[in-house]
Amino acid sequence: MKRIHFSLCALAVAAALSLPAHAHRGWMIPEVAEVEGKEPWVTVRAAISEDLFVVDHNALSLEALEVIAPDGTRSKPEKIHAGRQFGAADIKLAKPGTYTMSLVNESAMASYKLNGETKRWRGAPSALEKEMPAGAEEVQVTTTLGRMETYVTANDASPLRGKPQGKGLELLPLDAPTGMLVGQTTRFRLLLDGKPLAATTVGVVPGGVRYRGVLKEFAVTTDAKGEVAIKWPMAEMYWVNASYPPRAPAPAEGQPRPPMPKQRYTYSATFEVLPE
Repeated sequence: MKRIHFSLCALAVAAALSLPAHAHRGWMIPEVAEVEGKEPWVTVRAAISEDLFVVDHNALSLEALEVIAPDGTRSKPEKIHAGRQFGAADIKLAKPGTYTMSLVNESAMASYKLNGETKRWRGAPSALEKEMPAGAEEVQVTTTLGRMETYVTANDASPLRGKPQGKGLELLPLDAPTGMLVGQTTRFRLLLDGKPLAATTVGVVPGGVRYRGVLKEFAVTTDAKGEVAIKWPMAEMYWVNASYPPRAPAPAEGQPRPPMPKQRYTYSATFEVLPE
């Protein structure tokens, strides 16, 4: 293979900040972000859809979902359901406090020429060498690491015990990630490989566009410490997303496309905001 270039990317959870109102997004949401009772349960759903949080396209598997308990211990869901248009996981919240649900995807996309014809391939990075045909030339590979998260509190909120993973993009809540109300502000720190990422756009998209007809998305930019403050304008489920490096603008007609970055990272999370 000749001239192989590697970069990081998660195809199913790609989080482009410039997506129009009707574009496919990957998302994961709990049925409720705050639950009460003795050892309560919560169901988390995940899908790729055109209308945000509406099941209208393809399922997103939750087989790799990791549950981080209030004491920092990690586990898998008790039950996982694989549907055609959405995946679901049933999670027992055996301890009081705030849980983090984290789903990480790593995938590769390659383009190459074989006998003068341009071809493309997608799959797991580990399968790339085996799947690439002999004689492939001008091989370019983009590997993407994507992280998707959401939060659920059982009975009483608690500080998050899970430490940053230190790999890829992470949006670390500096305030409680559940129980937010309209008009309140929540602070976050954006990390890349465990280090604060400054001057980076974080997109905020409220659900419910199906009933509004207007997306009402907005964006905030991280400061020198990698921090942002999001003020919630309405009661909704929100999709918050970031990607790195920034996407290059589309080239002018007749101009070549810029080369893909050597590494690409994406991040998205969902948060529930309630009325005052």
